[in-house]
Amino acid sequence: MSVAEILDDLKALHTPGVAQQGIRKHDRTRQIGVKLGDVRKVAKAHRGATTLIQPLWDTQILEARLVAVLWMKPNRVSVAQVDTWVRSLRSIQVCDWLHAYVVKKHPMAQALLERWNDTTHVMAARSWWALVAHGVEKNPEGFDVDALFARIDHELADAEPTVQWTMNMALAMIGIHHPRVRERALAIGERVGVYRDYPTSKGCTSPFAPA
Repeated sequence: MSVAEILDDLKALHTPGVAQQGIRKHDRTRQIGVKLGDVRKVAKAHRGATTLIQPLWDTQILEARLVAVLWMKPNRVSVAQVDTWVRSLRSIQVCDWLHAYVVKKHPMAQALLERWNDTTHVMAARSWWALVAHGVEKNPEGFDVDALFARIDHELADAEPTVQWTMNMALAMIGIHHPRVRERALAIGERVGVYRDYPTSKGCTSPFAPA
């Protein structure tokens, strides 16, 4: 199995009009245009080709990176490697898959929290706040809530949109899992008003934190 063969399989599954989220203007990341379910099928069909993880990543093709993420094992990659991958990201879709399958499951997730604290790198900051949101959910007493509130209150309204989403998620998780500070979380969310008017499908919960 080779990178070219994986790419050929992905190209064969191209669906007109399909585009994944988070590709920025003038970005080097390219897309083939493959449904996420079909990306999973390609990864499953060739899951033994784990030596291709880095070569697929190096193509900078969104779907190739998603296949690579699905083959990654959190306990087999270093903190430095995860940091390098995150800082090479330009796609929100890949960032969020990398978080879901690798970052939040990494045995050294705490080290990643420390490494990305106060980072100015957009994707690392998105991942940091996503880690905070996950950590607050799993271990509500393991975080300095007052410090998090101070940052969210100061930064959320003007945060870069890529970061704003997971920062807002962290605010919601604090309110949900810390009953003693829920009123403060509600007050911050109401005052800042981020996502108050976000279009939400019927039956889904609005990303507006107080909701």
